[in-house]
Amino acid sequence: MSRFSSFVVLLYVSATLATPLSAQSRLLVENETLELGQVQWKHPLTFEYSVANDGNQPLVLTEVSTSCECAVADWTKNAIVPGGKGTITLTFQPDMLGRFEKYVGVYSNAEPHLQYFRFTGTVVEQVTDFARTHPFEFGRVRLTANAIEFPDAHRDEHPEVTIGVANQSGAAYEPVLMHLPSYIQQTAIPAVLQAGEQGIIKLTLQSERLDDLGLMQETVYLSRFEGDKVGDDNEIPLSAVLLPDASMLKNDNPPTIQLSETEVDLRATLAKKNKASHNITIRNTGASPLTIAKLQVFNPAVEVSLRKTVVNPGESTRLRVKLDKRHIRRQMPLRILLITDDPQHPKVTINIRTNDDESSRK
Repeated sequence: MSRFSSFVVLLYVSATLATPLSAQSRLLVENETLELGQVQWKHPLTFEYSVANDGNQPLVLTEVSTSCECAVADWTKNAIVPGGKGTITLTFQPDMLGRFEKYVGVYSNAEPHLQYFRFTGTVVEQVTDFARTHPFEFGRVRLTANAIEFPDAHRDEHPEVTIGVANQSGAAYEPVLMHLPSYIQQTAIPAVLQAGEQGIIKLTLQSERLDDLGLMQETVYLSRFEGDKVGDDNEIPLSAVLLPDASMLKNDNPPTIQLSETEVDLRATLAKKNKASHNITIRNTGASPLTIAKLQVFNPAVEVSLRKTVVNPGESTRLRVKLDKRHIRRQMPLRILLITDDPQHPKVTINIRTNDDESSRK
């Protein structure tokens, strides 16, 4: 073979190997190893890994397995769009005392197709240190979370969220969340925690009571003692997303939404001035009209305008995004939410990055 022929073959092989890498999903996890600290013997513990798609193609988690029968896994079943996030939730049954180290195998369409995560801790008869297991302190009460976010739901579905509660006061304590909206039902187990005990608050979303599609946001408050009042030091944000009914998404020739980007980076512009704007192209690559039923923003700094809410097959529309950094509220997310009738992407999230990275991540 001539030197030229060898060069042509090498070019062909290199191109063949490189092509799949130009379009692929990429699985990232926030913490590959979770240290759970002290875990109470025979008390199931639920925790989760936060995963993200850092690639440019949808990420699909196909299976999650554990290294023992003592843990049961659940995970985001829908495809995770580029720049999007998902969760892997595990419930651990601590039936043996002592130190443990367990592994989680995650199968996906990313490369490599199998990745391993780890969780460790110590099973004890009585937990004495709640700082690691319940990291959020509200006076003499500690919680496993300082925000409540329900899984996406269709109407008439009832997803649950559980928050761990630890009583570090010297008296009996009744765990209660105040100012709950009518579409949330709460149950404390047990109803009363003695000094040094832990339990849970189980919250159930009554989705049939939600008025509209999209994101609902509320602020609730943890009662830390009898007669407690509401304030900044005991508030907890609560959110839920209502998706279109599953029957509305059944279509033999469905629409398919495609965005030019789901991460809007305005840092360079906002470094020089207070205002910035950006255009996102929304295209329907499916076989029937795409309907954008809901368009929401959650920070007063953000304004959006959409040219049309129904996009025919093969057509596109423009989403105009404007931001004034002088109006950014750090406690509110810099996100845009779209609710569509694409059965694969009924909810699409667009994140906005600014010079204030902290607020951009919220």
